[in-house]
This record gives sequence, C-alpha cells and structure tokens, in this order.
Amino acid sequence: MITNDFLQGRTALVTGASSGIGRAVAVALAQHGVNVCLVGRNADALNEVASRLRPFSNASPFRFDLTDDKNIEALATHVQEIGKLDILVHAAGIICQATMQQASIDDLDRQYAVNLRAPYVLSRRLLPFLIAGRGQVVFINSSVGLSVKRAEVGQYAATKHALRAVADSLREEVNPKGVRILSIYLGRTATPMQRALYSKEGKVYDPETLLQAEDVATVIVQTLMLPATAEVTEISIRPAIKA
Repeated sequence: MITNDFLQGRTALVTGASSGIGRAVAVALAQHGVNVCLVGRNADALNEVASRLRPFSNASPFRFDLTDDKNIEALATHVQEIGKLDILVHAAGIICQATMQQASIDDLDRQYAVNLRAPYVLSRRLLPFLIAGRGQVVFINSSVGLSVKRAEVGQYAATKHALRAVADSLREEVNPKGVRILSIYLGRTATPMQRALYSKEGKVYDPETLLQAEDVATVIVQTLMLPATAEVTEISIRPAIKA
C-alpha cells in the first residue's frame, strides 16, 4: 500500500538488495511508491525481490559485482536512460573476522573493494544525477565504524571508519547543492551475513535478540521523508536486548 506522496514516483538504487538490510530497504521504499533499481550478486534472490516489489512500483534487478567498474558504468547508463535518481542506498558489504596476526591480506583487499571503494566509485559516478534531483544518499555503516572493541574486526572496522569519512566529506561537498547524506551505524542485525558470523564464532544464532532488518528499513524510509528543511546526518541503532 502506498502511504506517502513525497516518495511516490521517485527513483532509488539500492545495493546489496538481494538479502538482509538492502532487501528490507528496497521493499519498504517500493511500498511507498518508489521505483527501485535492485543491485546484488544473487540473480535468483534479486528476481524474487523484484517480483515482490512490482505490485507497488517498478523494480529492475541487476546482477552486478560492484568491484568491477564496468558494472558501475552500466548502472550509470541505466540511470541516464531513466533520466533521474532521487535516492542511493549503499547496503552491500562483506566482513572477514580475524586478528591481525591471523588475517589474510587478500581479505583486507576484498573488504576494501566491496565496503569502501565500490560505494565511493558508485557515488562519484551517480553524483550528477543526485545533484540534479536534489537527492539523498544513505550509507549503511556499522557500530564498529564508530569505535572498535573487538580485536578480530580490525580490517572490517578500518573500511567502515573510512566509509564514515567518505560520507562526512561528501556531505560537506553536496549539502550546498541540496543533497542530503545519511550514515546509519548498526549493531548486530538479523541477516544471513550475521547468521554466518554466529556459525563461525560457534555461537547460537537467535535472531529475536538482534536488530531486525525491517526496523532498520523503517528508520531509513522515515528519515528520507523529512522535508528539505531538515537533515539527519547520523543514526546509531543497536539491539534492545543486550547480549
């Protein structure tokens, strides 16, 4: 059901849209009448999400690896054909946990490529469309992007601290042009990635004790609906149940 005229008919691009937080954000936007470009690496999952969205809005799935700049150019071409972009949500990300002594440099490079370089390059490429439409950019970050209290997240946290710097710097650049930038710092959230982490850590995965992706999506959509006179720059969310 479409519930808000402000978002209805706008266009969004959501990365990491095949599962987890990206999927939840895409669904929530579509339910407000937003046309959504879905970007992810799982074709079957993307097509399933697109099918769910189409009763509410237009949905276009793109099975792309955003570490390949050719795919970013293809997305830019699609946006140019549409003629506008109002919302860009960076939800794609990976995590590899290990102490510095045990961590692989290949894992560091992979996390840099997905968590930092891809959103930087994609934002840069799509910035002219966002400026033209006085759009909004959402960076899905992590609580470790604010402070690090676990030894095994050094590589991941480094990419998330850097992502915060990118968002903050971009905000200073484009705010005068009417573009809003939001960073969301999340605690542990019930997603397939989190389930895999719990399994690797040998812990019992109880999603009911974690943040819910749908709750995160609700916060994001409500923030995107604020009038142009207001900007929320950062939101920190953590599970209400403390483990």
